[in-house]
Amino acid sequence: QASKMSLKVQTSNITNKNDPKSINSRVFIGNLNTAVVKKSDVETIFSKYGRVVGCSVHKGYAFVQYSNERHARAAVLGENGRILAGQTL
Repeated sequence: QASKMSLKVQTSNITNKNDPKSINSRVFIGNLNTAVVKKSDVETIFSKYGRVVGCSVHKGYAFVQYSNERHARAAVLGENGRILAGQTL
């Protein structure tokens, strides 16, 4: 009997590289309820827009680093104004 292996993608914590390609494919998530929402939650929500290569969560906000700019733009369009854990992103 075959069992399904769950694939846990390891994302880096690095979201502060300064090369232009990285900056354009980075998303700032403000007004984040970080008392409730964890790094894994942010990764799960934002990975539906593209490959998340980095994620850093800070008090009240987070950054998600995508592999390309198109994914970052899609994430902003899709998540801006979303209510998550009682707060509007």
